[in-house]
Amino acid sequence: MSSALTSKQHRFLRSRAHHLQPVVQVGDAGVSEAVIAAADEALAHHELIKVRFQQGDKAERRVMTESLCAGTAAHLVQEVGRIAILYRPAEDPVIQLSEA
Repeated sequence: MSSALTSKQHRFLRSRAHHLQPVVQVGDAGVSEAVIAAADEALAHHELIKVRFQQGDKAERRVMTESLCAGTAAHLVQEVGRIAILYRPAEDPVIQLSEA
């Protein structure tokens, strides 16, 4: 991953993700290679995605989210309940983040 996102960038990305539906679901098997591959492909197409976790307490979901971020080289934008928002800029970014 490149440098961390600023609080202003987090706010911007959260606002962009508000209307999105989850495109990746993590089920009973947890974060498997197939889930990482699906998230990687979704990030390549969309840059900003929501991931839904079907089970696990807060600590387990946090570990799964960190594993997913590490496996896809994505930034964690936000975690709310069973939903995580991930961002990874594309080769030709569609979402333009300000440097501030």
